[in-house]
Amino acid sequence: MFFIIIKKKTDWYISHMSKNDLMKKLQEKQFVKVCGAFDVMSAKLAEMNGFDAIWASGFGISSARALPDAGIITMTELLDAVTFMAEACNIPVIADCDTGYGGPNNVAHLVKKFENAGIGGICMEDKTFPKENSLFKDGKQDMLSKRDFVAKLVAAKNAKKNDDFIIIGRVEALIADLGVEEALNRANAYEKAGADIIFVHSRKKSPDEIFEFLKRWKGKIPIMIIPTAFPTVTLDELKSRGVGMVVFAHQTTLAAFAAVSDVVKQLSKINSLSDLNTKMASMEDLFKLQGMQKIREHESFIEEEIKKLDLN
Repeated sequence: MFFIIIKKKTDWYISHMSKNDLMKKLQEKQFVKVCGAFDVMSAKLAEMNGFDAIWASGFGISSARALPDAGIITMTELLDAVTFMAEACNIPVIADCDTGYGGPNNVAHLVKKFENAGIGGICMEDKTFPKENSLFKDGKQDMLSKRDFVAKLVAAKNAKKNDDFIIIGRVEALIADLGVEEALNRANAYEKAGADIIFVHSRKKSPDEIFEFLKRWKGKIPIMIIPTAFPTVTLDELKSRGVGMVVFAHQTTLAAFAAVSDVVKQLSKINSLSDLNTKMASMEDLFKLQGMQKIREHESFIEEEIKKLDLN
């Protein structure tokens, strides 16, 4: 998604056409770090802290609505949530689009909608609809056939108009306990079908099967990893084994739930706000996030322009 700030005397106005340089960074072998977000505030905080892109998390957005991460959120609901992130941020936003909300025709429609909204790219996984979160214990992990998922990727590639719009093919073979060989077989097919990035996912507590996949991967497109299940792995380890992009997909959602749970529990029991024993942001912190100062700058700009009109 991509904005160009139109500089006059204020940067209040933003155009939906900024540059997505993620693929350029990956092609240059730069290591790309992406932060998961569940709403606009978490997305903006990720941008302010130097991440290369935002991962609009299906888990996070579902959690923010207190809904299961099981294909319940509709494409339109996801598009609305991700568009708000894209409008607020000047770095690419990648949408976690589950299984693509239908067959190839649905995927083509999805790509057109998300690309036109200024979103930087989408990720689709090769499971059947409705899917369940890959880390959910005893969850259903039914796989779509390789051919049927390839059809979705072909449709996505054909539908996009901007070469910078990223299509991520998510391989769930390890999640479904089908083994590294099947994961590699699918990843190779997805590269041929037009995926720009392969996301290979695992829920094992050890990264060993991911490392085996990386060792055997002969493709030319970058590999993306979400290390939630194996948090002790280091970024240096991932980089040295050829990973191009790491996504911290769930941590903002988990941290927000813990922090808000703590403060509302205390609020229900205290007699005075001074009794709160928790770290909170200041009102000034939030005014800065909101861009309140830009309101004043914009008002001043308007007044200056009105003076030039000589309305007397």
